[in-house]
Amino acid sequence: MAGAAGGTVLGGGAASAEPIVEIKAEPKSRTVPFHGHHQAGIATVPQQDAIFVSLDVTASNHAELTDLFRTLTSRARFLTAGGRPPEVPPTATPTDNGIMGPTFVADGLTVTVGVGASLFDDRYGLSARKPVQLVKMTPFRHDDLDPALSQGDLLIQICADHRDTTVHALLDILMHTKSAAKLRWRIDGQRNPERPVGVRRDWFGFKDGISNPTLSDEVQLNQVVWVQPKSGEPEWAAGGTYHAVRIVHFFIEAWQKVPIAQQERIFGRRKASGAPMYAVGENATDLFDPIYTNDPQGLITPLNSHIRLANPQTPQTAATSTILRRSYDYDRSPNLPELDMGHAFVCFQQELNTYIAMQKRLEGEALVPFISPRGGGYFFALPGVRDEKDYYAHGLLA
Repeated sequence: MAGAAGGTVLGGGAASAEPIVEIKAEPKSRTVPFHGHHQAGIATVPQQDAIFVSLDVTASNHAELTDLFRTLTSRARFLTAGGRPPEVPPTATPTDNGIMGPTFVADGLTVTVGVGASLFDDRYGLSARKPVQLVKMTPFRHDDLDPALSQGDLLIQICADHRDTTVHALLDILMHTKSAAKLRWRIDGQRNPERPVGVRRDWFGFKDGISNPTLSDEVQLNQVVWVQPKSGEPEWAAGGTYHAVRIVHFFIEAWQKVPIAQQERIFGRRKASGAPMYAVGENATDLFDPIYTNDPQGLITPLNSHIRLANPQTPQTAATSTILRRSYDYDRSPNLPELDMGHAFVCFQQELNTYIAMQKRLEGEALVPFISPRGGGYFFALPGVRDEKDYYAHGLLA
């Protein structure tokens, strides 16, 4: 039976000269501005798909390192705008992988670049310019960090509205930077739909990211996310932020055997609604932060629950309880029944010590038996690329 590939035949038959084909419209594409005081992909509403790729820099000297950042900038600038790659003869090496067709759309793509502590060794003469709190990730009490899935000189976070866009950008960037950097590790993530409404759920079935700074509140972001001038950090770092990525394996089969009432006490929220443990009636679906003033002994919200240790709401922990979360779920299960599913926990904060202090509190959480942190790293997300003449890490390398 003849017909157009990919179309739905609505009419025709033996007596029809041409079938009628339903043409599906292309999904609407959006463009996230590339230039600015801050990089996109941080205070940007999270897209559906993400790839986190860590690179080891192989550039021979400072000049080659600068060329690497210039190349990264030019590719990110081009990819996030969308367009048509330069044409070459059919017998020549193509300038684009063609995954998105001859002309690719921006599709909400953001490319966010960060530097790791290892870049500030003695290779490029940058040690005196390292961000003050930037260190290599070391394991917390219950971590099982895999060196092959941890650390790196560079972290490139690629996010977009669809999977083909992130893969298209990844392959392009790796191809153009292979002479000066090599892949160390990669983790792919997705954000599940908001079911039923409001906030997405993770693989444990709980609503994730309920408590977060308001992305449109620049005052708040300046207080908790963006490094400020004359803050004690190197001058070039103003406008950047500390970027933590933590790859956390979930023991999902074990979790599914736990009664819901116990699951809720482990997290400190209601599973169905995401509301605080004490929410009843019309407040049962409200996604507000719980208050522990009337529950000092943890009878309602246990003291070792996830949300209560993350933010105990005490004067001593007030300065280390606010981060900008931008996490994704991953599934790297090669063969059932050996599931490898979990959470690419991603957060940004003005001080890396904020995250480290929070994570130390979580060493005693009730969720510990059901998770296994296995990789990731700490990075400093560079200030934004200001204009067409600017490039990533310009202030650092100048």
